[in-house]
Amino acid sequence: MSSVENETEVDPMRARYEELAELAGSLAHEIKNPLSVIHMNIDLLSEDLEELESPGSRRSLERVDIVRGQCERMEGLLRDFLKYTRLRDIDLLPGSLNDQILMVLRAYQAQADADGIDVEKYLDPDLPAILLHSDSLQAALMNLVKNALESMGSGGQLMVRTYTTRKSVALDLIDTGSGVDDNTVLHMFEPFYSTKDGGSGLGLPTARKIIEAHGGRISVQSEVGRGTKFVLEFPVPKRLS
Repeated sequence: MSSVENETEVDPMRARYEELAELAGSLAHEIKNPLSVIHMNIDLLSEDLEELESPGSRRSLERVDIVRGQCERMEGLLRDFLKYTRLRDIDLLPGSLNDQILMVLRAYQAQADADGIDVEKYLDPDLPAILLHSDSLQAALMNLVKNALESMGSGGQLMVRTYTTRKSVALDLIDTGSGVDDNTVLHMFEPFYSTKDGGSGLGLPTARKIIEAHGGRISVQSEVGRGTKFVLEFPVPKRLS
């Protein structure tokens, strides 16, 4: 009896949450249009000021650059927020987790080389297929790899490992970066929580949302000064195993 009562209480709350999320997404979309106009006119104003040669115009250009920077920051925040709110049910098809992470690592290989970061790959060649949506899963993986590389600065190692567990296909991303404290680990998947200057705080929450939309889960372990380990686990459908 109590479980039925709980269900009737949860459904209206879920509907209300979805309504608010939809409203927030629509509001963010509407804000994008006037913000784009502001950004465009700031660029035009900057061009006009560059044609003037006076101390006053130079000071004005500096102020215009500040406004432009804040416009770009707001546009980035809105872009990330729209990605977060628009993630709904996605069509999943059989695919290889190895292929997905390899494509992401290839995209970041030049950055890793430039920063002196060694990327070690230990990918199980017999890894079972999982159901996935390639574009969204790659977006989640790119966020995690990007964060790992940025945490190491110049020099370090990123170990990438895929393997099977009793019920899942797993991916480890282990870096030797700066690591984070327990409080950050506790809150890092909360929307808008960020330790980066200018960060939207939506990268990791969106990555988790994508992974959960695949029926998977993500966990993290970290130690300040030692590095961070993310573990992603995805179910293996019986009809594919």
